Amino acid sequence: MTLPRQRGLTEQAADAAIDTACRLLRLPSIRNEFNEIADRAIKDQMTYRGFLAELLMTECDDRARRRSERRIKAAGFPREKSLRAFDFDANPNVDAATVHTLASCEWIKKSQPLCLIGDSGTGKSHMLIALGTEAAMKGYRVRYTLATKLVNELVEAADEKQLNKTIARYGRVDLLCIDELGYMELDRHGAELLFQVLTEREEKNSVAIASNESFGGWTKTFTDPRLCAAIVDRLTFNGTIIETGTDSYRLASTRARTEEPAKAS
Repeated sequence: MTLPRQRGLTEQAADAAIDTACRLLRLPSIRNEFNEIADRAIKDQMTYRGFLAELLMTECDDRARRRSERRIKAAGFPREKSLRAFDFDANPNVDAATVHTLASCEWIKKSQPLCLIGDSGTGKSHMLIALGTEAAMKGYRVRYTLATKLVNELVEAADEKQLNKTIARYGRVDLLCIDELGYMELDRHGAELLFQVLTEREEKNSVAIASNESFGGWTKTFTDPRLCAAIVDRLTFNGTIIETGTDSYRLASTRARTEEPAKAS
């Protein structure tokens, strides 16, 4: 399709031509915001180059935002969590500087692992999801899964002769977030399949895990001592370990909310 070209377009005709061109070129942000940007350009006496730059940057920024939203959605997080919403004052075991350094995602760039260890309610899953979200926003491919769900998927894939394909799929993402590792005992077959995923990713792509068990207690999950030691080695080599402690932040918050009405009365 060729748009008619002529000089001296009326404002109405120009708006129509811009709308049509933006549709053809798939520039929805410019199409939606052109009038506002044009009015601002007149008010601020922008040069033609400045006006064009403003239009193009608007489209670029919006495309980047949409890409981030798609990556966050593809990660499969169960809920939204951000580092801004994490209460470091209520979680004194967690060093804010360390977490904000992790948010830069240099550890993902270097294919290093991350382990978040602590009791239930101490903020492990919050940080796991929040750091995964930061990674997705910075352009990394992220996948979130529960440990038991991952193992079940691997077992089913093995039964259906699709194991290599499934392991390769989990191996391609830049960051694999495994939550609730240690909550349930895994049989030897399941543990071996999980080990294959970790081996596929070793020193190539990052793994971040959240566990309610210290490493010494992982033999409850991985009953084979040698396999347990190998998995711990894969998840800690050149990595960062954050211990979130034993005091449940969620329990403390619930108690505080319960006590407030009592004090008021």
